[in-house]
Order: sequence, then C-alpha cells, then structure tokens
Amino acid sequence: MAKAARAAQAWRVYRQVSQPGSPGLATRLRTVPRMVGAVTRGRYPGMTKGKLAMLGLGVVYILSPIDVVPDFLALVGVADDFGVFLWLMASLLGESGRYLDWERRNIQASVFPS
Repeated sequence: MAKAARAAQAWRVYRQVSQPGSPGLATRLRTVPRMVGAVTRGRYPGMTKGKLAMLGLGVVYILSPIDVVPDFLALVGVADDFGVFLWLMASLLGESGRYLDWERRNIQASVFPS
C-alpha cells in the first residue's frame, strides 16, 4: 500500500513538472536552496520548519550508512532507501513548485501594487 502511494505521488509530480508552462525539473531543483533560506528566515509561509526538518531527516537517512533495514538484505534493504528517495524528491519538487508560484506572486505584487 505505501509503495503504491509513493509511486502514485512520484507520477503526479512527474506530470506536474512536465506540464507546459510549469517550472521544469532543473528550475525546481535550483530553487530548493532559496526556498530553504526563505523557510528558515520565516519569509515563506507555505512550509513549516517542521516539514523542512523532516525533509532534512530524509536526506540524512539516504546518505547515512545506518539504515532501518540493512542494505545487505537484497531487495528489501534497497527498497526502503528508494521509498525515502521517492518521497523526498516528490516533496521537494512539489514544494519548490509552490514556492516558485508564491515567489512570482510576491514579485508581481511588489512591482504592480494594487
């Protein structure tokens, strides 16, 4: 069930990234550091510091040599890392797209005040 949900989420993000007029993959990935800075300074209200911390824990989990399920257990050990990776990428790409929209709205509002 959880694997199917992660796969469905990854598919939704892929479709969102590949839509015409939507920011592409490279643009979204380049946006991540700016988004993290805005969240930590409290300027971006669309993401909590708690969610940012969860994303950071996901990065640490993927990079860490210590796993909940050891990698030497053939497919099962790699599958948990891959599941976390799918969740992390889907979350980062989705959130960075929302951040870009928020950023554009704020720039337009500052250039063309009502």
